[in-house]
Amino acid sequence: MDWGLKNRLSRILKPDTGHTVMLAIDHGYFLGPISKLEKPGETVAPLLDHADALMLARGVVRNSIPSDMDTPMVLRVSGGRSILAGENLSDEGLATAMDDAVRLNASAVALSVFVGTENERQTILNLAKLVDEGMRYGMPVLGVTAVGKELEKRDARYLSLCCRMCAEFGASFVKTYFCEEFEKVAGSCPVPVVIAGGPQMDTELDVLNMCREAIDKGAVGVDMGRNIWQNEHPVAMISAVRAVVHEGKSGAEAHDLYQSIKSDG
Repeated sequence: MDWGLKNRLSRILKPDTGHTVMLAIDHGYFLGPISKLEKPGETVAPLLDHADALMLARGVVRNSIPSDMDTPMVLRVSGGRSILAGENLSDEGLATAMDDAVRLNASAVALSVFVGTENERQTILNLAKLVDEGMRYGMPVLGVTAVGKELEKRDARYLSLCCRMCAEFGASFVKTYFCEEFEKVAGSCPVPVVIAGGPQMDTELDVLNMCREAIDKGAVGVDMGRNIWQNEHPVAMISAVRAVVHEGKSGAEAHDLYQSIKSDG
């Protein structure tokens, strides 16, 4: 791994713990202005100091993020379909050039791979092309194992296949879903794995327990969005997630921290 690529990756995966709390705000690239993300700049402002990295699209960077921000960015570079596409949601291409990612000072780029869909081949080739371009610039690539609306695919066998394929085609790290027997997913992937937060869960404790179990079973961190910024107390929530990921707190201990910060706020 080249020095520049290692350096960029170390901005995201913190060297002192080897873990990361990424804040995902890239949902608008296919979902549009979902609840609490209508004005992404306002949503993210109080959270910047608590996130190890932001995952977002270039339009939001240029129009909503202050240029003096020093939080590393993972730039979403794939797209092409909206939520209205239904079964064709997987029909994605590369939507941002690598030189623009460099121009924006991104620390990594991300794209979705839709394994098992009719667009499997094109999204895998998108990944391979992006890795080739990334190698020229020393830019890490995050492979995102997307499932679209087919949530039933989130089992260990399927996600192990997806993660391993992303790694085999050169992704520097992989984002996937937490599932039963997650240790099989992380254990068979030769690059670091972060988990997606997914849709908002029923309780804060559910989120924190998921984070704890994922870390214990081999994840290096989370890339979480809705379960943080759709929470009524997002600063308290991201602080609690950090306590699990970086400090080794249990879900219950982190929940106590959430309640404390919530009360003080």
